Amino acid sequence: MPKRVDHEERRTQIAEALIQVAGRRGLHAVGMRDVAAEAGVSLRLVQYYFETKEKLLFYGLQHLTDRFTARVGARLAAAGPDPGPRATVEALLLASLPTDQESRTFHLLYSSYSILSVTDGALAAQPFIDNPDAAENAVTGLIEGAQAAGLADPGADARTEAISLLAMTATMGTSILVGQRTPQSAIAVLHHHLDRIFTTSGHTTPDAGQQTEAKTRS
Repeated sequence: MPKRVDHEERRTQIAEALIQVAGRRGLHAVGMRDVAAEAGVSLRLVQYYFETKEKLLFYGLQHLTDRFTARVGARLAAAGPDPGPRATVEALLLASLPTDQESRTFHLLYSSYSILSVTDGALAAQPFIDNPDAAENAVTGLIEGAQAAGLADPGADARTEAISLLAMTATMGTSILVGQRTPQSAIAVLHHHLDRIFTTSGHTTPDAGQQTEAKTRS
């Protein structure tokens, strides 16, 4: 009796191959033949599941996003059953910084997708992501919830702070990739801004620079 093929599993296998080879060579340099070789399948099979490179890229983007969501979930699980709004925001932002091989691949490919969606006609004809404001809305809601609970600066504009945090994290991620700064220095900057927004027991927490200086003196 022939073995039943799990089509979703096969699509995931091919998407994983795309991510791996693109992480090494760059998304712009990857063709369907390269992906087939990486996955250990025939080019015809890749073309069967994804008729065009554009369809493969969009499926790969969704798979990449799913992996990112799982990574955020793992960080939150490690923070305990009730991590709170600050820890949740921090988990979301830190997961996107390229501090290890997986997050480096995520940042590199997500940035590449965004550039290709502007310059490639076929990709530009479709939305880059289904809900482009999802992260912004999530962080805004978390800051607003913290403000209502007395855990964040009540005078801060939650939407503006969310936009700033996300933009800053994306930019610092790129600076890590190109060697401009270390992951540790980027995380310290992120902590500084989170300390500025969030409070503990109604009082602003000391920023990361002050904490580091205190540890050095001690």
